[in-house]
Amino acid sequence: MARPSRRLWLGLGLTAAAGLAALLVARELNAPTYGVAQAPRADALACARIAKGYPATLGGHRLAGTDVPGVAVWGDKAVVLRCGLQPPAPTTDLCVTVNSVDWVYRQSESRDGRKVIITYGRDPAVEVTFNAQDTAVDSALVELSRIVRPIHQSNHCIDSAGS
Repeated sequence: MARPSRRLWLGLGLTAAAGLAALLVARELNAPTYGVAQAPRADALACARIAKGYPATLGGHRLAGTDVPGVAVWGDKAVVLRCGLQPPAPTTDLCVTVNSVDWVYRQSESRDGRKVIITYGRDPAVEVTFNAQDTAVDSALVELSRIVRPIHQSNHCIDSAGS
């Protein structure tokens, strides 16, 4: 009986390695955090504290498991939260207050059916991206405000009348 040649073993090894690599790439591409960058200060203690309060569901979507600090994802990126950002500077962008938390709408970053908001006056800041087409944004904002409220607020939005 003939022994398998080194070429055969090498070919089988390369085929197995290529299959494993393809599997790992597919797994990464399907990970809930694929393409979501960790915020610069995601390791802040405040981010770790609020992570303990992430709800199992938000805006009708389930919380996906993630191992990226400061990042939470609900559904198939229907809602993406990133904690650890630099607070926004004073702005004339639309700002709304929901349950004592000020949120600034980032119109310049909102596109393709996605809406981006960030906390105002809290350090570190928390940014949330919504797929507004399939997320109950209003109810999600109420829940998110409850989560981020413990982060100290040093500034507040003001209305156009200056109050």
